[in-house]
Amino acid sequence: MAGLRARLLYGLVLLLSCAVDGHAQSPSYLFVWSGDMTAKASDFLAVIDANPASPRYGQAVASVPVPGSSGYPHHTELEMPKNGFLLANAYKSGRSMLFDLRDPLHPALVTSFGELNGFMHPHTYVRLPNDDVLATFQYHGSMDPKADGGGLVEFDQQGKLLHSSSAMDPLAKNELIRPYSVVVVPGLDRMVSTNHAMMMRHDGYSRTVQVWRFSDMKLLKTLALPNGPRGYEQLEPGEPRLLADGRTVLIHTFFCGLYQLDGVGTALPTIHYLKTFEGSECGVPLQIGHYWIQTLSSAHALISLDISDLANVREVSRITFDDKQWPHWISPDADRRRLVVDSGGYGANMIFIVNFDPKTGSLVLDEHFRDPGSTRPGISMDGKTWPHGFHGDAFPHGAVFSRSSAP
Repeated sequence: MAGLRARLLYGLVLLLSCAVDGHAQSPSYLFVWSGDMTAKASDFLAVIDANPASPRYGQAVASVPVPGSSGYPHHTELEMPKNGFLLANAYKSGRSMLFDLRDPLHPALVTSFGELNGFMHPHTYVRLPNDDVLATFQYHGSMDPKADGGGLVEFDQQGKLLHSSSAMDPLAKNELIRPYSVVVVPGLDRMVSTNHAMMMRHDGYSRTVQVWRFSDMKLLKTLALPNGPRGYEQLEPGEPRLLADGRTVLIHTFFCGLYQLDGVGTALPTIHYLKTFEGSECGVPLQIGHYWIQTLSSAHALISLDISDLANVREVSRITFDDKQWPHWISPDADRRRLVVDSGGYGANMIFIVNFDPKTGSLVLDEHFRDPGSTRPGISMDGKTWPHGFHGDAFPHGAVFSRSSAP
């Protein structure tokens, strides 16, 4: 009996050892949607080794080009989907690309597609539980300053249209409608979308959010954000994020405002101003637990705020970059402990990894994620030759971590 117990104990220890070792050696990659700074070469998806234990940490291991001229790479899905396929848009061309990334070392472009039912220029993609996609489209009919605003479109990942609904509201005729991002509020059968004109210097500025019924994609309400103390925080609403209570939605603006939307499931939702962030321009935020992680583009910083008490939102951690960085894009890994940050083409063409502590909200720049021989952290996309053959300066925008395979 003692021998049997010893063998069982040994087997258990060996199993646990393999599991721990397998987790430690689990491959990790960054998928970076990228474009040629000169706009002459094709857009491409770069694959970068993101495993800190790898001798190739921070180096390109694969890339796949998109045929044709540049369409201006913009957003990907905000996180890597579990099924291994990633959607990315080329905003100026108005096309969506579907990449097969189940084998990260051999990425492949599966298909691409443009307008759906007259809705043009997609921006944000949200995966639904059945792997269909809900997306915001900025325009309907044409990409013109006087064109109708777009709407919400549901399709399968290959681009087959399932449902669509216009964001044009007869009760908001004086508001610029340019759907930008959306969040689903499943417990209340609602969706909340924002309006921000990507071509704001031509189209003008928006200041509204919209509440929809999720089950039939019916637009219910258009709400204008109230002015902040500066008088312009309400302009260009960006990313809506659903808090853990399942009913409160926080919304940032690209002019550095933070707003709270309540009563989403009622006939009279309300929105009010919460906070003004430092600087004049702010990029994409993250919400992890009771922390709000905000890119401060013009302030060249990334901050973490404790939002457990919305009446007392307070900063708990900060990373300050040099003046060439314009933090814009941010995405977490599956464990919410590492974040990828880049300037989205608005600043220097660098990619950073930031370590995040979900217990304290601490942000720490990964000093080891750097180019070989470099004296500073971060990976530059300038002057490199990529595996598919492109050589030159490239800008990153959407970037997501791969999902680790089970050990």
